[in-house]
Amino acid sequence: MNITGAFYALAAFAIFSTHDVVIKFLGGIYAPFQIIFFSTLFSFPLVMFMLIRDRTEGHLRPVYPLWTLLRTLAAMINTVAAFYAFSVLPLAQVYALIFATPLVITILSIPILGEKVGFHRWAAVIAGLIGVLVVLRPGGTAFTLGHMAALSCAFFGAFASIVVRKVGREERTAVLMLYPLVANFVVMGAMMTFFYKPLPLLDLGGVGMVSLLGFTGGVILILAYRASEAAIVAPMQYSQIIWATIFGYFIFGETVDAPTVIGAGIIILSGLYIVFRESRGGHSENTPVLRTRSRASSAASFRISPFIRRVKQR
Repeated sequence: MNITGAFYALAAFAIFSTHDVVIKFLGGIYAPFQIIFFSTLFSFPLVMFMLIRDRTEGHLRPVYPLWTLLRTLAAMINTVAAFYAFSVLPLAQVYALIFATPLVITILSIPILGEKVGFHRWAAVIAGLIGVLVVLRPGGTAFTLGHMAALSCAFFGAFASIVVRKVGREERTAVLMLYPLVANFVVMGAMMTFFYKPLPLLDLGGVGMVSLLGFTGGVILILAYRASEAAIVAPMQYSQIIWATIFGYFIFGETVDAPTVIGAGIIILSGLYIVFRESRGGHSENTPVLRTRSRASSAASFRISPFIRRVKQR
């Protein structure tokens, strides 16, 4: 079963990487607000189809309004930051920085979840942050808005994930999914009016593909969590660096330099070690990375964490 789950996870993250390639294409022409607005619009029928299966009785008023608001804001910032970063930076560099998300989750789990982080995980976090510095090369290359966006994506994606871990048992899946979706639709629609460019049919199809790929990848990732333990599925996300290298070279003419390779390697090893420590009983009370590890929030690639809790109970 673990092999099946790993296969599903690899397929899901390959689809997500293709999703990001389309974003990069569109991001060279259109503002992130416009891409997010239309991908959100196309996502509504897909997500509604998924939510039909949610048989939980109740209403759409959040049990934790403040946490829901904070998560919604974090999800919106995460989405804009990710779309912008993919538009202006090489794919491999964006992934290397976003891979710092487990490090941030580990840090945020202390004040939000009351997690106790021991020496080994702190050492992994510090090593991972050193890896981020290696990728960024302070003093050796310009620190751009794109780098800031990628780091913001890691931080706000981690925050959104940790909130799901905190309130996910009481909040309905519909609430956790629909509030960020509606907020993206309203806020990005308002922002889009300042940056709007007419979308030819081909580009509109590309936006639809963003929604479809995000949805499909999310569904396959659910299957991965059904088939295998989180400790098997979570590390599969790092396979995206391979797709980033391939797509970046053959489609965008990007080459991966040594600092990015070394820094990404350090970050990935740090994340894997944290997953390893959490998967061993007794070293983590909440296992925040394992229980929130999934695709970062976006208009199309919705949160998987609420579903993991349900499928594991079957």
